[in-house]
Amino acid sequence: MFITGLGTAAPATRYSQLECWEALRTSKRFETLNSRSQAILKKVLTGNSGIATRHLALDSLSDVFNLTPDALHTRFSTTAPTLGHQAALQAIENAGIQPGDVDAVIASTCTGYLCPGLTSYLVERLGLRPTVTTFDLVGQGCGAALPNLCSAESLIASGRAQTVLSVCVEVCSAAFYLDDDAGVLISACLFGDGAGAAILTDKPNGNRRIKWKIAGTVTKPAVRDLLRFEQKGGMLRNILRPEVPGLAAGFVDELLSQVLSRNGVTRADINGWAFHPGGRDVLVALRDRLKLGDTDLRWSETVLREYGNVSSSSLYFVLKAALADSAPAGVWWMSSFGAGFSAHGALLEVGS
Repeated sequence: MFITGLGTAAPATRYSQLECWEALRTSKRFETLNSRSQAILKKVLTGNSGIATRHLALDSLSDVFNLTPDALHTRFSTTAPTLGHQAALQAIENAGIQPGDVDAVIASTCTGYLCPGLTSYLVERLGLRPTVTTFDLVGQGCGAALPNLCSAESLIASGRAQTVLSVCVEVCSAAFYLDDDAGVLISACLFGDGAGAAILTDKPNGNRRIKWKIAGTVTKPAVRDLLRFEQKGGMLRNILRPEVPGLAAGFVDELLSQVLSRNGVTRADINGWAFHPGGRDVLVALRDRLKLGDTDLRWSETVLREYGNVSSSSLYFVLKAALADSAPAGVWWMSSFGAGFSAHGALLEVGS
């Protein structure tokens, strides 16, 4: 399988972390939080979180305090199809194909629910064939990009499809929640809105050659409750515990060793690293655990700085940033992780 096209999209409205702090500090909602919670919000939004700006589907930052189930669902249902369409169209154009060439669509999200799912809207807006195969994947959190791509690989390997459109869309502002739980507050300070898409085919095209070689997954249900969504008051509430960065780094390290040994590749053979930028502490933990150099995480750091954590869509942003930066050819490791607790990874062979 080859990745022959990439696309990303984000809401037009972009807010700095300091703008978010000022809007929060002067809101009535802020007054309902205890002093510890207020201090956490100030530290994350005004300190060195690794994030400078986030794109949010909000006409005004005051909209973020409209925390009702109906308002949040409306934000998701109006934004997700639009972002998904924009990213998908960009990926199709980047691959140099037509919408009618797409044989299957796989869409992932965890920040809202639609029935029919996002694929219905993508088929309609892109003008895909009515016979196109569609799959809507939910419940995989920030790590969903790799399972999505693995599903595309299976379709192509089985001969069921030659060209697959992979899309991840997250409207994280439709899943914001504010209370006195530290994890909930930090989540509201880290996540942004975005969509990523890729075209997967059985043959390379004229773009830079990206061959999918082998992938793997580890799932650790015993620590499932440390990173997940729960429903409270009819709304999604993110559970994010302090142990997450260390766990993510450890599971990625475990998975990387397994995949490399199965493919006869060593860590020294890897020329490029594309990680889901879950947060500054996550990237630091990955760098330390995998003994990476100061520049190995530069693409993930760039995406985090400019967009925040855009959940499952972020890996498409990172891969696109790497390719735009004339990253070195050779073997790359691409990895995502999230709810489950799960970690996913794939070896790529990237041409010059």
